[in-house]
Amino acid sequence: MLLKSQKTRSYTAEELASMIQALVIGDSKTVITGADELLSATHEDVSFYSNDKYYSQFASSEAGIVIVTPETERVEGKTYLVHANPSLAFQTILTFLFQDRNIRSGFSKIHPSAVIHPSARLGEGVTVGPHVVIDRDVEIGDYTQIDAGSVVYPLVQIGSYCRIYANVTIREDVILKNRVILQPNCVIGGCGFGYESDPLRGVVKLEHYGKVILEDDVEIGSGTTIDRARFKATRIGRMTKIDNLVQIGHNVDIGMANFIVAQVGIAGSTKVGDRVQIGGQAGLNGHIQISSDVQIGAKSGVMTSIKEPGMYVGLPAGPAMDQGRLHTRLKKLDQLFKRVDALENAKG
Repeated sequence: MLLKSQKTRSYTAEELASMIQALVIGDSKTVITGADELLSATHEDVSFYSNDKYYSQFASSEAGIVIVTPETERVEGKTYLVHANPSLAFQTILTFLFQDRNIRSGFSKIHPSAVIHPSARLGEGVTVGPHVVIDRDVEIGDYTQIDAGSVVYPLVQIGSYCRIYANVTIREDVILKNRVILQPNCVIGGCGFGYESDPLRGVVKLEHYGKVILEDDVEIGSGTTIDRARFKATRIGRMTKIDNLVQIGHNVDIGMANFIVAQVGIAGSTKVGDRVQIGGQAGLNGHIQISSDVQIGAKSGVMTSIKEPGMYVGLPAGPAMDQGRLHTRLKKLDQLFKRVDALENAKG
């Protein structure tokens, strides 16, 4: 059993169906106390099936209850919860099943080792963990939690119900709106990468005096860095989710509900629309614009603006269908050269 409630709370299929508004097929009195993937689930677990690649695991699974779509070809003798989105329904069940793991930090209120400037203003129910530093004129909304070792620089504004994990650095003038999540070791508001050459002074660093704004329900992964703008603001739109080890350059503007996967780099002053998905290790050039509803494949290099929705891959990135045709032709180049050589030798 991969996941089991420490309080060993049990639920029947009927109760689970009520949580997720699902239809029960089979024994509505089937009881589970844990959750696991299809392959290792036992009769005491709930699991889910939503990908045809795992049908053999689904067919042989011993899970007590399986969440499936209405279209799933079911195996006789099992108990099912039928839902349009089994993965999402499974997640909803987990929040009930493992409520004991969703509790706030064991440190309540303000830990005595935290250092908080007298001018900082903290809302109701704020939790501040050990060795946190909160500098002057910081504002923190209600029920926000800041975990051990994090540092909040002057003039930062943090909304309500935010969760800031351990060892996060939030630089001056950064604005976090409501329900923002910052995973451990991310840095929000570092100075952008900007320099000029001067014949007398050599390389001159360009100071950045702008902000970073993270809108409602943004989540930033561990080790990710988002640089402040030189003058105005680097902005991450609401509901955007950014994975671990991503670099967002100065003055970048990212729209709402984007998904940006690990090790992506976005250079300065690039603007990204809404609902954009960027695969791992992709790189975006600076000062370009990406349309809404674009998908960028892993390891792609986007050198120029993308003006139309769709899938783009490759280096330099282009429409996926065009890139596929090009790749097919490239694979035939060797054969083409051999034919040309044969023709030339025949003429000789």
